[in-house]
Amino acid sequence: MSPALAFDGVSMAFPGVKALDDVSFDVRAGSIHALMGENGAGKSTLLKILSGAYTPSGGSLALAGRPRTFGATAQALAAGIAVIYQELHLVPEMSVAENLFLGHLPQTCGLVNRRALAAAARRQLELIGEDLDPETKLGTLSLGQRQMVEIAKALTRGARIIAFDEPTSSLSDREVRRLFTIIRELRSRGCAVLYVSHRMEEIFELCDRITILRDGRHVDTADLATLTRDAVVQRMVGRKLADIYNYTPRPPAGPGLVVAGLCGPGLAEPCTFSAAAGEILGFFGLIGAGRSELLKLLFGSAEKTAGRVTFAGRALTITSPRQAIEAGIVLCPEDRKKEGIVPVRSVLENTNLSARRRQAHAGLFIHEAWEQTNARERTAQLRVKTPSVHQLIRNLSGGNQQKVILARWLSEKVNVILLDEPTRGIDVGAKSEIYTIIQDLARSGVCVIVVSSELPEVLGVSDRIAVMRQGKLAAILDRADATEEKLLKLALPLETARAS
Repeated sequence: MSPALAFDGVSMAFPGVKALDDVSFDVRAGSIHALMGENGAGKSTLLKILSGAYTPSGGSLALAGRPRTFGATAQALAAGIAVIYQELHLVPEMSVAENLFLGHLPQTCGLVNRRALAAAARRQLELIGEDLDPETKLGTLSLGQRQMVEIAKALTRGARIIAFDEPTSSLSDREVRRLFTIIRELRSRGCAVLYVSHRMEEIFELCDRITILRDGRHVDTADLATLTRDAVVQRMVGRKLADIYNYTPRPPAGPGLVVAGLCGPGLAEPCTFSAAAGEILGFFGLIGAGRSELLKLLFGSAEKTAGRVTFAGRALTITSPRQAIEAGIVLCPEDRKKEGIVPVRSVLENTNLSARRRQAHAGLFIHEAWEQTNARERTAQLRVKTPSVHQLIRNLSGGNQQKVILARWLSEKVNVILLDEPTRGIDVGAKSEIYTIIQDLARSGVCVIVVSSELPEVLGVSDRIAVMRQGKLAAILDRADATEEKLLKLALPLETARAS
């Protein structure tokens, strides 16, 4: 029997870079097939070829043994292919129901049948166990809820080949469990599932087979039962990784950030904590615990209603991101595409976006020589994979986009860096590099605040760990006292924790 999907010698070239080079492997019907590789390995390019967004420079793909060529995404959809990307493709101003059936809205006499639309949307949401009002504007939902809507949208078309690109990156544990149930049901119906994730525990829990790419080339395809995690990592990065977190203890570099009685949107009670210069303070909590909201209050992108913030004993007045940056407090946001980068601008411009105000001639004219030098030095320092600093940042992988955001802040005088899910959607090799950057920042005396929903990560990088629960600071533990069990119990809602 022919495989449900086969890639045969697929290549893809862009100006200055070959994204895929003679990639061949197949995906069987009734299986969950993992696709892994470092950022820039070619995974996203392969998915875009599958979806019809790109036409390969060479090679071909086949469905159930029949060669197919897609000149547009509509053709791939019609062939029964659905690709759910990490960066969501939804319309915030439209309702949940309209997003679910966009492009094939039920009509009567040429007009949208609102009653039929709402009923169909409810049925689809029930299939994935999501209790949402179909009339709700999508833009009012949490990131995790929007991710579930994206998944439901793909399933409305009855696809037989479904690719998931980092689908759990914005989901709560409950939503992840539900998603896994849905994916297993798709497998039992005979669908071919292609699953892209950097989370090794998910791959080994969920998938049957794995294909590994490195630098645009096929490295291996094998049954997962025949591989260990270390073997997968070594094939991905082409080398052995020792301690991925690169943690080394260091003494405090002096007085740092002190937050007293901070109140504002997302916090259920006043928040008080401190972090020394040169310290890495991790924040753990479930989705909705208030961690991101806390960082936005510190960065001035949300308005505090009470509280006091000081650094090195000096009181700070921060009512906007501009004031925060002037005070040496910078933020790498969780949603880098929406809040961290300017996608239609180059790596050079994104790197220099903030610091150029200090380098401009007479405060008005861009200092081009400085910008060229700074961008090249920072991208080299952080090992950003890009053909040149003039490449549009949207053409870079997620991990390299994150490095460019870090490069932007390394062009500033930083006292406090706020990192919200700094390795979300990033491969294990790039994660290790970012952890090294975090350790280097702390060693240089910067106060580092790291928000992460991954327990191994927050335990691996932090000197102390603060746990947030339902908008409140539940506890702060020293590294030596913290365990996954303790952190999770502190993060759970009180009634759930008592029941367990």
